[in-house]
Amino acid sequence: MLFNSLKFLIFFPIVCLLYYSISHRYRWVLLLTASYYFYMCWKIEYVVLILITTCITYITAIKIHQEEQKKKKRLYLFTCIASNLLILFVFKYFNFFNNSLKILSEHFNLLYNIPLLHLLLPVGISFYTFQSLSYSIDVYLEKKVPEKHFGIFALYVSFFPQLVAGPIERSTKLLPQFYNQVQFDYKKITGGLQLMAWGFFKKMVIADRLAMLVDQVYNHASDYTGLPLILGTYFFAFQIYCDFSGYSDIAIGAARVLGFELTNNFNFPYFAKDISDFWRRWHITLTTWFRDYLYIPLGGNRVSRKRWYYNILIVFLLSGLWHGAAWTFVIWGFLHGVFIVVTRIFQERKASSANSKVAQEPGRLRNFINVVITFHLVTFLWIFFRANSLNDAYYIICNLFNFNGVNNILWQILHDSKAYLGMNMYELIISVLLICFLIIAELSNYRYDALGKLMEKPLCIRWSYYYFIVYLILIFGKFSINSFIYFQF
Repeated sequence: MLFNSLKFLIFFPIVCLLYYSISHRYRWVLLLTASYYFYMCWKIEYVVLILITTCITYITAIKIHQEEQKKKKRLYLFTCIASNLLILFVFKYFNFFNNSLKILSEHFNLLYNIPLLHLLLPVGISFYTFQSLSYSIDVYLEKKVPEKHFGIFALYVSFFPQLVAGPIERSTKLLPQFYNQVQFDYKKITGGLQLMAWGFFKKMVIADRLAMLVDQVYNHASDYTGLPLILGTYFFAFQIYCDFSGYSDIAIGAARVLGFELTNNFNFPYFAKDISDFWRRWHITLTTWFRDYLYIPLGGNRVSRKRWYYNILIVFLLSGLWHGAAWTFVIWGFLHGVFIVVTRIFQERKASSANSKVAQEPGRLRNFINVVITFHLVTFLWIFFRANSLNDAYYIICNLFNFNGVNNILWQILHDSKAYLGMNMYELIISVLLICFLIIAELSNYRYDALGKLMEKPLCIRWSYYYFIVYLILIFGKFSINSFIYFQF
């Protein structure tokens, strides 16, 4: 079930009404039933995978806690991790590695006949798998006592607002909330609805509108050079941000309406001053997951310098692979790691120079330049993320600044931009204006916490804002029910 669908607009109010109408004692049953129904709306059979993951993690966590011998604890942990990753590998990565081995074998004239698996990728499998793994690891590290109530634990794994695209919650934060006796709180509910409205705006008004041009250009990359490729790349940078952060806003807002607080997943990532700062702001729950469960166990920065850089590259290479079973994602993640390593080397040398004090306290102009450079570097790397293949990514990079025949391109845009770019001139202008509106709104929230202060304004001002956002969604929104980009991960 998609958030931006009529089915969800019927489903969610019904769940809320029932939730606040019944006793706290039975609310977990309602939420668990709603969560499983929410997931089964995609494909009923794949709810079995969530059940398998839930049962394996639940049983092994209890065994880990009960066992006194360290060796057996590790065995149960290994069983849990290996089982869950095996499911993830079969459904998401088997065909990728199998196809890569086949191409490699053909290159060396070796016989390789293992067939591909014709399986549909379960929606959100990477998210609920990582959420389950963090729980079992926390139990092993004695950061969390295992949950004995199977129904509550099943709800933790499948909680519908964040089930298919995060945030990736920690058991130490989310599980205790299911025991809280939630009371009807007008301020929390209106705050949640406000956040949901902003998420719907970003998704349906901006992201889905920009997708028209992005899909046209990137799905037919070889038909374009220069300006359309640049425009498509810029548009995708804002599309993926509005799409994914829009989902997170809706998820966090929906959970808040029900009385739950989820982890913020974005913190104005396009205002980052370097690549490291970007990853402290983008998909925060995934970044911290890799930090806590991979980077730190590898030694983090408490190792030799070369090993430190190696740890960073490994983490970001695997982060790229987590996003998708394709070499484009692997290279995208690896290049982010490379740029972080380069940035760290540069910062260390700068800090050791005679002007280190000045370097550590950059002025506003320097900060602005750093933000602009980082944004364009991230936008450039999005090419690998969005390109349909490595060949397409290579072509786009090589022809990004190829302005041969620019007059012909401008003529085609002016003559029939709908056929050429996927949107007419009116839609193109509206898209640019909406991006400008987004930047102003994000800057206001970043510097002045505009949305937070809105809740302190008089009722008439708050409701004027709500009506304005709903009006923009109704007038400029795209109601073709486009899936969220991160659902594929």
